[in-house]
Amino acid sequence: MRVRIVSYSKNGRNTAAAVAAVLREDGHKAETYALPKYCAEGDLPLLVSAREWAREGFETDDALIFCCASGIAVRAIAPSVKDKTTDPAVLVLDERGNYVIPLLSGHIGGANELALLIAHRIGSTPVLTTATDLNGLFAVDVFASKNHLLIENLQLAKQISAALLRAEPVGFRSDFPVEGALPKELTKGDAAIGISVTNDPDAAPFEKTLRLIPQRYAVGIGCRKGKSEEELEAFLISNLSPLGISLKELRSIASIDLKKEEAGLLALCEKYRLPFLTYTADELLAAPGEFTKSEFVRATVGVDCVCERAAFLAAGGNLIQRKIAADGMTFAAAKYEEAIRF
Repeated sequence: MRVRIVSYSKNGRNTAAAVAAVLREDGHKAETYALPKYCAEGDLPLLVSAREWAREGFETDDALIFCCASGIAVRAIAPSVKDKTTDPAVLVLDERGNYVIPLLSGHIGGANELALLIAHRIGSTPVLTTATDLNGLFAVDVFASKNHLLIENLQLAKQISAALLRAEPVGFRSDFPVEGALPKELTKGDAAIGISVTNDPDAAPFEKTLRLIPQRYAVGIGCRKGKSEEELEAFLISNLSPLGISLKELRSIASIDLKKEEAGLLALCEKYRLPFLTYTADELLAAPGEFTKSEFVRATVGVDCVCERAAFLAAGGNLIQRKIAADGMTFAAAKYEEAIRF
């Protein structure tokens, strides 16, 4: 995860540094911001308001952590809060790090998980307020987030949680292998409401069925400058359809970093809430394997093939569709090979 951490006092700065160290040890990218008078080695000076700092973080980061009074954090994030499926995780610690509180995106955004990690490592007390966590119950949104499953209907997800809290049976079916023991709250038997891990849009094994759709595909796209969102969308769909892949099954779109400000690609990713991953020419060239080569592309952007290499890197390998080119656009697809686990 990409995490930004802010503090407004000397004690808060020390707590922020401790939190950042924990996150970096766990493999996250963490940046600390402090008021200039409290900055120490490794800190970035905080030169904007709390609201502006938060707004920037909502656009670029996976998590925001405030080491200060909770009121500062709440007022800072208020204008930026939109939707639980897209908002980053937000946590607050008091300046001495005695308590760590997930404020936003506890499940889907991973704030609860971060809070428990930080609390365990720096000796804080985690303060969780989500009902399923308080009652030690299976949380469908956590399960979905950890396994890159698209929650098709958030209202049904809430009904699942409500049924669990009432100790009612909740069914579970999966068209894919699932590792680990079935949580005691779920049943493979009959139930009025249940969960189906599937890419079948008509799957309905229960009277009320929450479909969780595995997002197992990355698409690499190259394009001529100025291609519109509409052109790119039509091109994307036309190449996904023969593969039997729906837009709901995409996890990311990838390209070369020269395209990181390409308006059509950015708009397309925003429309479908997909992360836009970009790689430098050197990173693309370092991808192992054989790829479709184009001397024209090499001369233009410094690498012989963008779409195949970008898809390959995004998914960690397993290219399933090589380069398709049409009207100044290129497409390739790769599949993430990951198990679904409880």
